[in-house]
Amino acid sequence: MLYMNNDKIEKNEISIQEAKFYATIKNISKDRWVTAREVKDMAEIGGSSSRIYALKLTKLGILDLAEVWPAHRYRVSDKASKRNKAYLQRLENALEVFSINQICLGVG
Repeated sequence: MLYMNNDKIEKNEISIQEAKFYATIKNISKDRWVTAREVKDMAEIGGSSSRIYALKLTKLGILDLAEVWPAHRYRVSDKASKRNKAYLQRLENALEVFSINQICLGVG
């Protein structure tokens, strides 16, 4: 959320970094839980961006969170399409718009 003049304004745009984060976690979390740092390294985005997207997508119901030490772990939720179908579809559309796929990310 963005705040301007004490009013809440939702940020609707999906950045290329968020799309890369989603594509990466979607592909590598099929078999295991992953940290935001692992996604950062594979998606080649900043560490703070990776943590922000992990938190955002968890709050939106797209990711599941395992609160473990020393680092929280994430995976795309099996229930993501039930929890937030609209945002999940927007993420999938962003992958197409930005031409992001497994080959671009070096995954798979």
